[in-house]
Amino acid sequence: MLQQDEITRLIKAAQGGDETAKSTLLSENSPLIKSIIRRYKGRGIEYDDLYQLGCIGFLKAIKNFSFEFQVKFSTYAVPMIMGEVKRYLRDDGYIKISRSVKSDAIRINAFIERYKQEHHEAPTVETISKEFDIDPRDVVFILDSSKMPVSIYENTDDDKGQQIIDKISSDDNENDNIDKILLKDLINSLPERDRKIIILRYFRGSTQCEVARIMGVSQVQVSRLENKILSLMKNEFNKGEQQSQ
Repeated sequence: MLQQDEITRLIKAAQGGDETAKSTLLSENSPLIKSIIRRYKGRGIEYDDLYQLGCIGFLKAIKNFSFEFQVKFSTYAVPMIMGEVKRYLRDDGYIKISRSVKSDAIRINAFIERYKQEHHEAPTVETISKEFDIDPRDVVFILDSSKMPVSIYENTDDDKGQQIIDKISSDDNENDNIDKILLKDLINSLPERDRKIIILRYFRGSTQCEVARIMGVSQVQVSRLENKILSLMKNEFNKGEQQSQ
């Protein structure tokens, strides 16, 4: 991982037109980009296309980032990457159906016909999911994609007034995911002593007395340090959330 001073140098160089600096930042932050676009897999967009969209968002983050924001660059980049993917889904509207999705649709439709003949009723999404070992959300998407071309904002054939996007929505709360990334960045940016206190208290369930024994200080000192750290983290966290909106 790049040190903060190196990240600062590379961002300034990239904003000045240094293509090598841009490439280095992209390469070093590839795991971050991949972790963000992973939630959009199975939505009818090839993984390579998703990654390219993520990279575009990342490059926009480099271009528009200002050190006056007083947040870590990765904190600023996350909503930029997500925004690029969501903008593509919203503005392009129509899903590009991949060959693998088309192939799955053929197999599933054949299974549905066989199932109807044997059981005299259509299989449920859960039945299809178990038969092909596919996530139920992906089953819904594949079945709807066989009606291509279709917009994810187009109404379904049922009488509930739902759109396709309602049927493939993720169980993950997007804001929660952003919060987790912001929190992780904040903890990693803490001095070693402060980071150790937070991890012991809130991730390992240690009491203040236990932390005091481990750190070789008094319980009162731990309490005072903890309150100070939490106050600083809260301020930084709020800045990061405001930037992501």
